[in-house]
Parts: sequence; C-alpha cells; structure tokens
Amino acid sequence: MNGHHQQNGVENMMLFEVVKMGKSAMQSVVDDWIESYKHDRDIALLDLINFFIQCSGCKGVVTAEMFRHMQNSEIIRKMTEEFDEDSGDYPLTMAGPQWKKFKSSFCEFIGVLVRQCQYSIIYDEYMMDTVISLLTGLSDSQVRAFRHTSTLAAMKLMTALVNVALNLSINMDNTQRQYEAERNKIIGKRANDRLELLLQKRKELQENQDEIENMMNAIFKGVFVHRYRDAIAEIRAICIEEIGIWMKMYSDAFLNDSYLKYVGWTMHDKQGEVRLKCLTALQGLYYNKELNSKLELFTSRFKVSHTLLTLFFLLPIPTPRSSEEVLTAEDCENVYHLVYSAHRPVAVAAGEFLYKKLFSRRDPEDDGILKRRGRQSPNANLVKTLVFFFLESELHEHAAYLVDSMWDCATDLLKDWECMNSLLLEEPLNGEEPLTDRQESALIEIMLCTIRQAAECHPPVGRGTGKRVLTAKEKKTQLDDRTKITELFAVALPQLLAKYSVDAEKVTNLLQLPQYFDLEIYTTGRLEKHLDALLRQIRDIVEKHTDIDVLEACSKTYHALCNEEFTIFNRVDIARSQLIDELADKFNRLLEDFLQEGEEPDEDDAYQVLSTLKRITAFHNAHDLSRWDLFGCNYKLLKTGIENGDMPEQIVIHALQCTHYVILWQLAKITESSSTKEDLLRLKKQMRVFCQICQHYLTNVNTAVKEQAFTILCDVLMIFSHQIMTGGRDMLEPLVYTPDSSLQSELLSFILDHVFIDQDDDNNSAGLYKTYVSFILFYYNDYGDIIKETMSKTRQIDKIQCAKTLILSLQQLFNEMIQENGYNFDRSSPTFSGIKELARRFALTFGLDQLKTREAIAMLHKDGIEFAFKEPNPQGESHPPLNLAFLDILSEFSSKLLRQDKRTVYVYLEKFMTFQMSLRREDVWLPLMSYRNSLLAGGDDDTMSVISGISSRGSTVRNKKTKPATGKRKVPEAEESSSSDSMWLNREQTMHTPVMMQTPQLTSTIMREPKRLRPEESYMGVYPMQPEHHQAPLDYNTQVTWMLAQRQQEEAARQQQERAAMNYVKLRTNLQHAIRRGTSLMEDDEEPIVEDVMMSSEGRIEDLNEGMDFDTMDIDLPPSKNRRERTELKPDFFDPASIMDESVG
Repeated sequence: MNGHHQQNGVENMMLFEVVKMGKSAMQSVVDDWIESYKHDRDIALLDLINFFIQCSGCKGVVTAEMFRHMQNSEIIRKMTEEFDEDSGDYPLTMAGPQWKKFKSSFCEFIGVLVRQCQYSIIYDEYMMDTVISLLTGLSDSQVRAFRHTSTLAAMKLMTALVNVALNLSINMDNTQRQYEAERNKIIGKRANDRLELLLQKRKELQENQDEIENMMNAIFKGVFVHRYRDAIAEIRAICIEEIGIWMKMYSDAFLNDSYLKYVGWTMHDKQGEVRLKCLTALQGLYYNKELNSKLELFTSRFKVSHTLLTLFFLLPIPTPRSSEEVLTAEDCENVYHLVYSAHRPVAVAAGEFLYKKLFSRRDPEDDGILKRRGRQSPNANLVKTLVFFFLESELHEHAAYLVDSMWDCATDLLKDWECMNSLLLEEPLNGEEPLTDRQESALIEIMLCTIRQAAECHPPVGRGTGKRVLTAKEKKTQLDDRTKITELFAVALPQLLAKYSVDAEKVTNLLQLPQYFDLEIYTTGRLEKHLDALLRQIRDIVEKHTDIDVLEACSKTYHALCNEEFTIFNRVDIARSQLIDELADKFNRLLEDFLQEGEEPDEDDAYQVLSTLKRITAFHNAHDLSRWDLFGCNYKLLKTGIENGDMPEQIVIHALQCTHYVILWQLAKITESSSTKEDLLRLKKQMRVFCQICQHYLTNVNTAVKEQAFTILCDVLMIFSHQIMTGGRDMLEPLVYTPDSSLQSELLSFILDHVFIDQDDDNNSAGLYKTYVSFILFYYNDYGDIIKETMSKTRQIDKIQCAKTLILSLQQLFNEMIQENGYNFDRSSPTFSGIKELARRFALTFGLDQLKTREAIAMLHKDGIEFAFKEPNPQGESHPPLNLAFLDILSEFSSKLLRQDKRTVYVYLEKFMTFQMSLRREDVWLPLMSYRNSLLAGGDDDTMSVISGISSRGSTVRNKKTKPATGKRKVPEAEESSSSDSMWLNREQTMHTPVMMQTPQLTSTIMREPKRLRPEESYMGVYPMQPEHHQAPLDYNTQVTWMLAQRQQEEAARQQQERAAMNYVKLRTNLQHAIRRGTSLMEDDEEPIVEDVMMSSEGRIEDLNEGMDFDTMDIDLPPSKNRRERTELKPDFFDPASIMDESVG
C-alpha cells in the first residue's frame, strides 16, 4: 500500500484504517506496503510506526522529521503527550461492531507481514531492528494502551519468527541430507559444482537462522520476560498463550525447562483468565505423546499430575487423544469427582468423561439382549454401576448434581425408569447379586433426581442462573417425559411404598414422585384404582411413622394431589379429611386424659400425644385445618406447661409450631377474602395471647424450647408489623403489633446469652442471629451476608464513625491478646494472624472507590497510629512503644489510601517518631518499618509520571497531563496536599505538616524504580526501602529536608552510574543484565500493588524450583551452528532504559 503523504511528512493513517475495516485481503495490503518499502524504506517504516501508534489509540502522529532526528525514547514520550485525556479506551478494548474483529485483523497483519518478508526484507538489518526497537520501548511504557498493544504485536511477531525459524531448520536439514548424499557418491559420479552450491546454501541458511535467533532473543528478553508478570491480566495472558504456541510449534527449541518454568510460575496467577491460558498451553503438550516425555521434570516440580493434568481432558480441543495413554487411575479419580463441581461446564465435561470411561463400553454378550426391557435390559448393569459410583464417592447429598452432570451425555440411561423400577421390585435373576439396602436407597434417590430433572428441565440449585425459557422441542420432551413418568409410577408407586413402608429414608424420597405427575392421566388412563391404592399407602405410612421428614412428605403429597383443576380432587379431599378427622379426635381424647388434674402422665401417654401432635403439625404446615379449631387445645397444652413447668420439651416445641400455623392460616384467610370485624378481633386476641405464651417460654429451662419460642416470636413480630398494611390492606390495621420494651429487652438478652458466646456449634447461633436481624432489617440470607449488610448500613449512615468502630474493634482484640500473652507475644501466632486477617477483611469492605471512602480510611489510619504510640515503653525510647505491633495490623488498610493521602499519613506518622526510632532495624521494630514501607510504596511517584491523575474506578482514564521538562508545575507537594488531601487532618486540628521539598519531575514515560529481582531470583514482592541518612542534632524539619535532598542526590547518582555502565558490547553479550525495567508497571491512576501474583509462597516455590534452570537463556535453535553477533543494531533496540537518558541522540 502506498500511503499519500503531505508535504510536512504526516502520513494519512491509511494502513491503520484498512486493518481496522478488515475488509481487504491482508496479503494484498502487506504486498502494497512491501512495494512501498522497496521504493522508500524510510517512508514505509514511518507508515508502519504510525500504524502501531494509531493501533494503541494515540491521536499523535510521528512525522518524517521526528523519525529522522529523534530517538525512540523521545518519540514515545512525545506520543504519550498526545493521548486523549477524556477516555481510557483504545482499539483492543473498545466495544462495537467496527472493533469486534480488530484484534484478529491486527494479529493477521503482523503474521502476513513476516511471512511475506521472510526471504529478504527481514534480513536487511533495518526493518526488523526498527520495529522490534519500537515495540520494546512501547512495551515498557507506563501507558496501558501502549504496553498492551505493543506486547500483543511483539508476541505475534515472535510467533511468526518462530515459524520462519522452523522452516529454516527444515530447509537446513534437507540441504544437509542432499549434501551428504552427494558427497557419499563415488568420485566419478560426484558433482562438485552441486556440492559447492549446497554448501553455500547451507551457509546462507545458517546465517539467516542466526539472524532470526537474534531477533527472537531481543523480543523474548526485551518484552516477554517482563510482560509475563505485568500488572494487567490480559497482557500476562497474551504472553502465556504465545509461549504455549512456540513450545508446540518448535518443541526442539522451546520445549525445555528454561521456558516451561514461566508457565509453571504463572499457574499460580490470581486471575482465572491467565491460569486458563496456562492450562490450554499445557494441554496440547500433554496430549502429544512425543512431547509428553519432555515434561517429566516439569510435571514433578510443579505437581501437575495431581492438580492440573486432570483438567486437561475437560477442556475442548479439536482432536483429543485417548486419555488412557496419559491418565493414571488416580488421575481419572480426580476427574470423576468434578461431576460434583458447582461450575456446570466443568461438571458436564467431567460427566461426559465419566460416562465414556465407565458406561459407554458394552460387553459383546449384551448385543443379543438390546431389545430386552426392565431388569434384563443392557442398562441394568449400567444403572448398578452408577449406584456403585455414587456410593463410593461418599457425597450422598449430591445425587442431583451427579445426575445433572451426566444428563446431556447419558440421557437414555438416566431416563430408563422402567429398568430402575424393575431393579427395585423384581426378584434378582439366577446368579445375580441382589441390591443391598444401602444400594436400594441410593437407587431411589438417583431415580427421584432423574425424574425431577426431566419434569423441571433446569439444573439443581447452584448450577444455573435461573429458569430459562424452554424451546418448543424442549417443552414437547418435557410433556412426553411427564406422561411416561405418570403412566409408569402411578401403577408402581403404591407397590414401592408397600415394599419399603417401614424405611423412612426410602419412603421420604418415593413420596416426592407425585409432585411431578400429570394428574389428568389418572382419569384419562382410568387409573383411579391405583390412586386409591396410593392414598391407602400414604395413610398407612402416616400411622406408622413419626419422623418429621416422612410426615411432611406425606403432607406435600396430599397437597400435590389436592388440585381443584383435576377431577381427582374430590376423591383425594375426602381421604385427607377423613385422616385429619381421626387425628384431631384422637388428639383431643389423648389431651383430655393427659391434662387431667391429680394424675401424673406416664411416658406412654406423652408419646401418644407427641406422635399425634407431630402428625397434625406436619399437615397444618401445608393444609388449612382451621375448621378443626386447633388453637384451643394447643393453648391449654402450652398454658399447662407454663403453670406446671414439667411439660416434655418436644410437646411444647410442636405445640408452639402448630399454634403458629393456626394463626398464619387465619391471617391468610382474612387477607384473601372479606372478613368480619369479629374475625379480626379474634385473630388479634389469639395472636397477642400467643406472643405472651412465647415470651414466657423464653425463660424456659430447656434450650430447645427457648430457641423455638424465640424464632416464632421474631417471625410473628415481623409478620404483624406496620408493613402488614402495605398494598392497600388498611383494614388489617387492628392486627399491627409493636412489642413493648420488656419483650424487646428479653429478645436482646436472649441473643446476647445464646449467640455471642464461645461454643462449638456455630450453625445454630447463626440461625438464631439471622432470625433476630431479619425482623429488624427484613433481610433473609446467610449469616455472613447479614453481618456485611449491617456493616454496609452503618457505613452509609456515617463512614467516619464506621471506620472508627472498625479500628476500635481491632484495638480491643489487640488488647485482649496482650492481656493473655503479654507484650512479648509471637507475631506469627494464630491469634495475631487472626487479627490481621480480620483487618484484611475489614479493608475489603471499603470497596474499590477510594474517593468515597477517602476521609474514613485516613481517619482510621490516624486513630491506629495514635493507638500504636499511645503507651511508651517504660524502659526508655530505645525500646519500642508497647502497642507498636499494631502497625502491622494497620498496614492492611494502606492499600486503600490514595497516593497523596499516603504522603500525608506518612508525615503524620513521623510526628510520633523520634530520630532514634528511624535508625532502628531490630526485629521488634519491624512493624514500624513495614508500615512505613506500605505508605512509601507508590506514594512518592505521583509527580514522577508524565500522566498523572486519579480515577475513582482505577481505570486507564487520564485526567491530567504533565508535559516533561517544562517546569510548569507551580504547586509544591506540601501545598497540594494541604487542601483536599488533608481535609480530615485540618478538621481535627491535631497535626502540623513539616515543610517538604518538592520532588523533581522525571521527563520520561518510564517510572524508574530500584532494580527488582527477577522471579528466578526472588519470589517475595517487597517494596524497596528508601535510603535514609541522618545527622544529629538537627531539628525535625531540617532532618526531613536534608534526608529528601540526600535521597534525590543518591537516586541521580545511581541513575548516572547505570547509564555509564550500559555499553553496547555488554548489551549484545548479556541482554538480561542490560534491559533494566520495572516489573510492576501500571497507569499512574491505578492503585499501587505488587503484581508478582504467581510467586505466592517463597518456601513452596523454592521447592518447586529445585533442579530447574533459572537463567534467562539465549534462544538456541538446535540445527544452528557458528553463532555470529550483529554489530549494526541501534543502541535503544536493546535498551528501553535509554528512554531515561535525554543525552542520547
């Protein structure tokens, strides 16, 4: 493509526009550029440079004048100033149809460019040197858009070069074979001219391969080794994805421990996106039998076989190889258990894997019985295998998740209800092992889950986001399945209940089946006699059992069958009424005898009353039993219990529950239909009398009774609160009940006595606390959510007071620990670690918007500092204050401070420090040093970047632009932080900020930091401590000023020394020592964090690294020989740090 250039040398962005549109054939676009390069390579390269600049979202343009006379560092700095201040978006992150395919077009352009230039242009030592130099410099930028775009370009360029190197290797092998074949001929037939040609060709190929190696080394060491640890997860993912491609494409050169270690380290990345790239990169290697043998050391060092290898077979790949050749039996077991995963795609993949391994194989003997049904069908053995697997997994409460995992791949097996029914009802065949009692229970549970899944057509709780709309085909399948279920089990269910009538677990599961019936089939299929048999079996089960789960299952079954829409309603309603009549009459008779005066009830009478009351309560939960007037008899029972104090606790508990149901059913009847004033007054009287009874039972000696009374009281008070009138129900105003002060006091006392105490069983306490808070906040969720909601509400009311409350609670815990362990406690003790963990969790509750919580966080630090220095050490100033270790806890909140606030807090901290304290380096002073470092990290860099500003979202939006070396910044730091930054301190009037010297600005896009150890050398992301020098006896402000001046001088001297040491010969011989770069680059408006996320445990990584090669080695292509060095590369090609050197040029 020949770009049309204006006279001032500004190119017209045609290359970028064409790639952005993505409509032209990429090869023709590249061919046009190559023609332009052959005509005038400077103009063509200028087009290419502006293409990369424009792809980064920069509006600036590199002119011909800039290209000829400016270094890359100066060009990049100039382009940085041209960024749009109002938006942080750039092409790779933009939304919309025109940007949807930009990334693929961008990558395709780079690949085609290298492919079309691989025979000539890339070896001219000009085009590739310029491009790699530019991309290396851009990848070192503070600007995310430059860093992201250039890293992607560099990695795709590297991938294209790897492909070129592979082709060269193949050609060299072919040439070598031809040369050997020709040389081995007898002298008479040997063609010397051909030998010379082949020798010359081999030499040219060798030279080209050396050139490619040098290019790849430059990219790998100049871009990859720094950006695979970038602060941005997308950039890290790009690096790992590409290195996986290199290993698979050119395994002889890249599939070794020197490169595998980068993938191994990144497997511990905190972002799932990056870890997934590691998995997919390794997956292709483990699937290849030839490559698998090269992974033995990697597998053992990084423990892949038992952690990640099991996942490789769950990820979709084009041509999967049999897992039998790779996975051991233990590895397969690890995959099997993933069928219980909460993440449905993983579970479904594991279910498919399980089905293929255990269920898809059919014995040859089964071919003759394919048409048999029931117990003799081929699925019979598979159903048994499923039962065995379910029992062996020992996760008996998760059958629904097992069924859901296999639903898509084993539908025919899971819907073979006839076979399951036959296994339960029919006698085993000759020589067949019968199912044990445990296996029958498991089979019934699995059968219930399959029926539920077929009838409801949605995964179990936790596996889906909600009910989705079914397609017409799915609806038809659902109706067909319900018909099949009803026709089979309407006949079989009474038989199953009769067989297992005394087994509570089996009966409870079987009684749930009618909920999924199509009840109309009872009439259309003339199955009324089977309905009568079912009702008889349910009645017998009610009479035999007192287990609550069984009785509630019976109640729900009656509720499902008593549907007025179907003709069977009258038949079922009569059976239900007869059963309740008998239960109510029996209860009244038993109660009359039980409450007779002067007679002590025996245990048999109490059991009869309790069992009957359990049955009535279970039915009252789902059915309106108001016409049996159960309030009176329960009231007498509860009142007698209060008067005598010897009522069995289970009777009281169920009587309270039954009375609660009576009141709720009466309220429902009044709300749904017109009611008289007498009905309202009667309900009001009963409700208030019941509340008084519950209040009396709050002081019962039995804990279970008190908890039941407390729970019911909270429910009743919430239901009959003022909100009962919402929705136009003003007629219910007489029912509104506000608890008096005595009842409120008793409820609060109950919480204090039964919840906020040390005990082993926390679940019950959590339930009680939830009940108590729910009727205050009207908030139902789990225990932790209620606590978080309470904290959220208090923060909304007053952020600063909430922060003060949090720091006060931490101080109280710290004081309690001191009282127990003394001041010489172990800071690695579980107690202290627990307080630090609580502080970390408190810090997370402040969210990501630092501007909203700015004052609260600053006030929290102020109170924490004052507490830490509150108690001086009686042994003198040479010993730390007694509470100094609290600063270790306070440092958990440092990341929530804005950068300018960190400086202010740091100055406030120095107010409490003496000169001697700043010199201390003993272990007892570590909390102070750690806290100071947490405030210094990132806090002094605000004025060091060309782009500065604060984003409330931590995004890439640039709000301010500071031009380098202009000296236009007029506001000193002290003044800048004395307004909005120190608002919280001005209000307190407790601190005077010492005079601070203005930090000099750096005219670079790079924030230079002290050298950080590579991950091969260190795995702890530690902020470097600032060098300090003091002279006594200076006053405090003079000390601060002097120290800052010393730091600046030392930093300038250090930078000058580094620049002097960077000579070209050393750069070419040892690149990893020449490319000195910060490894935690991020935008100026992002929160300063340590991004060595994959290096989480020093001890663990040291163990993993044992035997691995940690040097960043040169890329060494196997066929290549006679390495030669190139001498005409530009200095800044390998030296991104030269951007810092303004004298270069």
